[in-house]
Amino acid sequence: MTQVDFYILAEQAPGNRHALACRLAEKAWQQGRRIYLHTSSAEESRHMDRLLWTFRDGSFIPHGLTENADPTLNPILIGNDNSAGEEHDVLINLATTVPDFFSRFERIAELIDHDPEIRKAGRDRYRFYRDRGYPMQTHDIKR
Repeated sequence: MTQVDFYILAEQAPGNRHALACRLAEKAWQQGRRIYLHTSSAEESRHMDRLLWTFRDGSFIPHGLTENADPTLNPILIGNDNSAGEEHDVLINLATTVPDFFSRFERIAELIDHDPEIRKAGRDRYRFYRDRGYPMQTHDIKR
């Protein structure tokens, strides 16, 4: 069954959920995992693409947008449609809703920052997973 992890940025934590997504994607990639970053829009997907190139000096994280990336060369794919291709390892969800394809992933990371709308949508997603019996953990991120 899919494991769901909620990562909640504390008020004093620097950055936002997009920066946290970069950190989590880098960590999962270093562990040999494949990652699908799901966003709410093409604009947000492009933002994540740019951010993965620049979020830390000297880091390199192989990634690409689903519409033009070769999945065999890119262990991190970024997209916003209702399909994650053949991906099924780690889903980092930046959208405000639960994607239809979520249950085929081994792990899901739901990222919550200080934005009140993001927090409300996060509570809704938490109830969705909880009410369906998915195993969940919550991680408070302080830095």
